[in-house]
Amino acid sequence: MEPQKQELQIKIHENDAKGNYSNMMQILHNKEEFFFDFFLNAPPQAQLASRVIMSPGHAKRMALALSENIKKYEEKFGPIKEGEAPEGRIGFVK
Repeated sequence: MEPQKQELQIKIHENDAKGNYSNMMQILHNKEEFFFDFFLNAPPQAQLASRVIMSPGHAKRMALALSENIKKYEEKFGPIKEGEAPEGRIGFVK
C-alpha cells in the first residue's frame, strides 16, 4: 500500500503576498548553506530586498526548477535577453 499524499497548506502574511522587486542578486555559500541576497538597485545605492538561505540540496532543486521554467517561458514567449551584470563589487555598508 502506497503512503497517502497530503495536501500542503501554505499560510502567507499579507505583506509577504505583495512580494519584493529585485533587479540584482548575489549568491554566497559555505559547506552547509547557500545564501541568496536579492537587492533593489536604485543608484546611487542598492538595498537588500530579501535574503533566502537554503541547504545545498534544496538550492540544486531550485536551480533545476528555475531552468525548467525558463525553458517553458522561452518556448511560449521567445528568448530572454540576459540582463547586464553590475559593474564593480557588491558589498554591504553599515
